Amino acid sequence: MSVVVVDGLRKDFTVWAKKGRLRRERRSVPAVDGVDLRIEPGEMVGYLGPNGAGKSTTLKMFTGILTPSSGTVRVCGLDPVPERARLARRIGAVFGQRSQLWWDLPLAESFTLLRSVYRVAPTDHAKRLAECRELLDLDEFLATPVRQLSLGQRMRGELTAALLHDPELLFLDEPTIGLDVVSKEAVRGFLAELNQRYGTTLVLTTHDLADIERLCGRLVVVDHGRIVHDGTLAALHERYGSRRRLVVELDEPHQPLDVPGATTESVEADGRRQTLALDGPLPAVVAAVAAAAPLRDLRVLEPAIEEVVTRLFRRS
Repeated sequence: MSVVVVDGLRKDFTVWAKKGRLRRERRSVPAVDGVDLRIEPGEMVGYLGPNGAGKSTTLKMFTGILTPSSGTVRVCGLDPVPERARLARRIGAVFGQRSQLWWDLPLAESFTLLRSVYRVAPTDHAKRLAECRELLDLDEFLATPVRQLSLGQRMRGELTAALLHDPELLFLDEPTIGLDVVSKEAVRGFLAELNQRYGTTLVLTTHDLADIERLCGRLVVVDHGRIVHDGTLAALHERYGSRRRLVVELDEPHQPLDVPGATTESVEADGRRQTLALDGPLPAVVAAVAAAAPLRDLRVLEPAIEEVVTRLFRRS
């Protein structure tokens, strides 16, 4: 059975806009506009979109925080709003700018309190906490009050707090926001291990596209509340025309290369270094370049996800 089943999901918000000098007009603004989605057990799904696209609103409806204006949503077989208490014991959630830890208590005591909140058996709680301590290196700051933790340490604590009741589905909203490079990689590695070891389903929203490349086999892109792409990252590149680039180093100065299957984008070092955007098959382009000029070195640059996502948002 699908972990998440969504049909025609919509959420409207009421806003007041100025009309004339003294009057205001009431308007209904759609934040989520007719989303259909299925997420299967064990999937790692990146939920991507620009600011205001409806990502966080959708996650809040998935977790029962917001009531949909129309449409249906089932998460773990439950209706999120009326069955929110039951659903909370089967899902975990980490919101990058919200905390579920007690600010003035040591981190370990927050974990003890959460065991009571979720009614987890002591032996199960101890086993899960031991696994998180190992994978996230928590021991050095378990006795530290949450308010004294660094951002990276607190995020590792938030992940642990969301996992102590062994959820089958984990929602992550900007989990690496504000983290340094080392902390980001630690969080990504932990999430990949979590999915591989336990089959936990992950739904990740982020503006850090490296999170998507590192973790998610499936990418759902939303804009203006609607899904504009649902598939793999490779399919996204193919659909929106991102191109690989070939950087060639020549033995001597040369005019811009004109070879079939490629377009010269830049010329540097008196023509010794040139960058070509590939339109045709790589072997044929390399052979044409080698025939046109003495070749010293070359390298292929894969298209950046930022490039293709920017192009997608502009089109949509």
